[in-house]
Amino acid sequence: MSGFKRSLGLWDATMLVAGSMIGSGIFIVSAGMLRDIGSPAWMLVAWVVAGLLTVMAALSYGELAGMMPKAGGQFVYLQRAYGKLTAFLYGWTAFTVITSGIIAAVAVAFAKFSAVFFPVLSPDNILFDLGFVKVSAAQVYAVSTIILLSLFNTRGVQSSKTLTTIFTTAKIVALLALIIVGLAVGLDTDVLATNFSTGWQAATTGSDGVITPLTGVALLSVLGVAMVGSLFSSDGWNSITFIAGEVKEPQRNIPRSLALGTLIVTGLYVLANITYLALLPSEGIMNAEADRVGTAAAQVIMGPAAVSVMAILIMISTFGCINGYVLVGPRMYYAMAKEGLFFKQAGELSKRGVPQWAMWVQCVWSCLLCFSGTYGDLLDYATFASLLFYIVTIIGIFILRKREPDAERPYKAVGYPWIPALYIVCALAFCLNLLVFKPTFTIGSLVIVGLGAVVYFVTMRSGAKEASAN
Repeated sequence: MSGFKRSLGLWDATMLVAGSMIGSGIFIVSAGMLRDIGSPAWMLVAWVVAGLLTVMAALSYGELAGMMPKAGGQFVYLQRAYGKLTAFLYGWTAFTVITSGIIAAVAVAFAKFSAVFFPVLSPDNILFDLGFVKVSAAQVYAVSTIILLSLFNTRGVQSSKTLTTIFTTAKIVALLALIIVGLAVGLDTDVLATNFSTGWQAATTGSDGVITPLTGVALLSVLGVAMVGSLFSSDGWNSITFIAGEVKEPQRNIPRSLALGTLIVTGLYVLANITYLALLPSEGIMNAEADRVGTAAAQVIMGPAAVSVMAILIMISTFGCINGYVLVGPRMYYAMAKEGLFFKQAGELSKRGVPQWAMWVQCVWSCLLCFSGTYGDLLDYATFASLLFYIVTIIGIFILRKREPDAERPYKAVGYPWIPALYIVCALAFCLNLLVFKPTFTIGSLVIVGLGAVVYFVTMRSGAKEASAN
């Protein structure tokens, strides 16, 4: 097939943005965030700031999406602003850590909540112990889910669009129901007032149970660490840019879908956390079983039945999120292959207009990552790497404004240059903070990027030798 067919409208694009963002994080990460920061008020700040950063980035990306409305998204933007090396480093990192890592992490979360109904799928059910790695039933189930959704997405974008819209609508409605009913119940109690009675007194709880008050620079540093959870939960907003080649009127619909999708999800996330604080005391959030804050909050409303109800909601949420990433990732590898920066076969479309070969390569690697570590490990790797390239991409707006002042820009970044600049400063501070406080994962991400440079130069050198030999 010669190219992609434009069949996605504004609603479809917005649902893809929101669906890729809403996974399992909103129902889980608040427990760890509150343990880190100790103050309900500061935990809400972490969610609000993460939301604002996400919206600022989305508004900035709208300009690039309007200029370059074709498959590949961020890879295409980076190539135009910086050249092939930087674009390849992003594509390499997205394949090895960001996109594939999120698919794996969310698939494992999907398996964990499926175990509520099928205990045999529990992560504690070890099927094989090979010494260097233990294989659990949850991991095998996660792999099966990734394979199933990859197979489904080979049917074409129309099928994927329908599934995305159904699952995204279902989880937005369900999350809204939890918020409305939860606030109606919670605001009739004094739980919210009690939670906020401590004001802005932040403190971190160590693994030994020792509580350390936080002020000044220490508070800002811990706030940055806590935001890993909220930023991870807000990631995926740029998914629509990768599939731009299949969006109708992309210069108009992609910027709008980015703004609408991120604003909707940010509002839901902040309201969901207020709901948690209205239903559960701080200790109940921090000590929620397996960090399942959403389930603990729902239990206040509906009792024991909440375990099953929330498990279904999170299964719907995570399944839809996985589908979004499975759909968009191969479009970037397609764009890379067209530039000679990925396997040649990845640049070919099936009869149904799908980069099928690229999809199966992504599937295999994501399945392998399911055995690589815990949900939290994949979260840290993916969040740092994503943010690093968001910064580089938004700096690209300044570069292109100077280099190509007369280029067609159907949509211009809101608040340029101040909003893009503010995002860059805040995101850089966040990354530097993580380098200090979570060096294992941040340095690991940088090593992966560095390996990408090695792969690039080796590949280019081999290609040059082959060309000269011919």
